[in-house]
Amino acid sequence: MNLAVLLEFLRKHRLAVQATISPATSPQAAVIGIAISDRFEIVFDTLETTRKAQYLRHNSKVALVIGGLTEGDERTVQVEGEADEPTGTELERLKAVYYSTYPDGPARANWPGLIYVRVRPTWVRYSDYNVNPPQIIEFRGDELS
Repeated sequence: MNLAVLLEFLRKHRLAVQATISPATSPQAAVIGIAISDRFEIVFDTLETTRKAQYLRHNSKVALVIGGLTEGDERTVQVEGEADEPTGTELERLKAVYYSTYPDGPARANWPGLIYVRVRPTWVRYSDYNVNPPQIIEFRGDELS
């Protein structure tokens, strides 16, 4: 497993389960549509009225699980990271990443309250249970940039 193979695996998946925590420390999880940049940034759009958006504005720490949805393929990636709402040229760069995965994205761009969230991974664990013994590899955020 190397970074190119990890990036290829991540880009094969368009959905992730993301988890945040409320100001009262209640958990929240949701399925989101994702796109992955060459820098391993995870980008998604959401409405600012959603719990995920509100919770991330309070506490930028987020966890995601990607993969594990294809029958017979027991590979997943767990991600922990920091979320932000990019602006300016960074937002435009990340929208291009998102729109390359979701060509219908521009049709939602004018929805009231739509925001784009970027997750910068601080820790990634790739797990492959298709092999025996399982292959489990961890990466730190600085290895991904």
